[in-house]
Amino acid sequence: MKEIKSDNYSIWLGENSLSKLDISGYSKVAILVDKNTKRNCLPKLPQLENSIIIEIKSGEEYKTINTCNFIWKQLTAHHFDRNSLLINLGGGVIGDMGGFAASTYKRGIDFIQVPTTLLAMVDASVGGKLAIDFNGLKNQVGLYSNPELVIINPIFLQTLAEEELKSGFAEVVKHALITDKNLWKELTSTAFDKLNWEAIILTSIQIKNKIVLSDPFEKGNRKKLNFGHTFGHAIESYYLEKGTPVLHGEAVLMGILLEVEISLVSQEQNNEIKNYILSNFSLPFTPKKSDLLPFLMNDKKNKVGKINFTLLTNIGSCSVDNLFSTDEL
Repeated sequence: MKEIKSDNYSIWLGENSLSKLDISGYSKVAILVDKNTKRNCLPKLPQLENSIIIEIKSGEEYKTINTCNFIWKQLTAHHFDRNSLLINLGGGVIGDMGGFAASTYKRGIDFIQVPTTLLAMVDASVGGKLAIDFNGLKNQVGLYSNPELVIINPIFLQTLAEEELKSGFAEVVKHALITDKNLWKELTSTAFDKLNWEAIILTSIQIKNKIVLSDPFEKGNRKKLNFGHTFGHAIESYYLEKGTPVLHGEAVLMGILLEVEISLVSQEQNNEIKNYILSNFSLPFTPKKSDLLPFLMNDKKNKVGKINFTLLTNIGSCSVDNLFSTDEL
């Protein structure tokens, strides 16, 4: 078991990490699940005495204020006070929304992230970003608030379909492209089913954690993590509006493909990135840029009326605050 120290909390990674789940000292404990994590993941948790289960619907389309209302009502009905704890057992939606609900209930109660998807393990559970979707726009309302603890156990990966694993893997690809050429070489030279998941998760968390510690509130260096996400979030919002949501990782990979086009990498590297993604991932239809513009224009990172991108300068490095007008796109 490995400990990664973040700002004011620890991330525990390994097969025995669930032993770090300590609820002593809390007046009440709730575990937030959806139907999938209730069935597949909850039985793997240690028995937590007197805890209650709050079950929500599964999927990005339910990451809304209405679902938060349901969570808050459940906490209120069970008389949770400010010395209570919420354990978020699930993927990025559960962690994002559960953390948001906990951080706003009675001005904030403690929460622990127990990510059960690769996406949440390597990205969503680390860094203190919490949000819900609003008015059809991805992560439009949120805040920064750190968990008490993050517990990452690779055993939960056994509950995932391959498409969910590959969705999470998109963030690993992103981390390699923006900071680590050696990781990129490892990913591109290793068959997907031969990857050492614990090692990959550790490296990816270390990359993100180092960036977050240097810039907790995204004033500069942390913006690197937005690569692939400006177009990616627009694509997610486009498909949510259509009523046919795509996986976050699928949208990020499509966002990477579009953002590589406007990056400063050589044509050779451009082709290398595209060939790797297109030959290893089955992606939905990429919408036309003109159809994405209404969502891009509402992106929370925009500046002075322009759309703000993080773009590659090379495989393994990137630059932030690249501003484009809609005409330039």
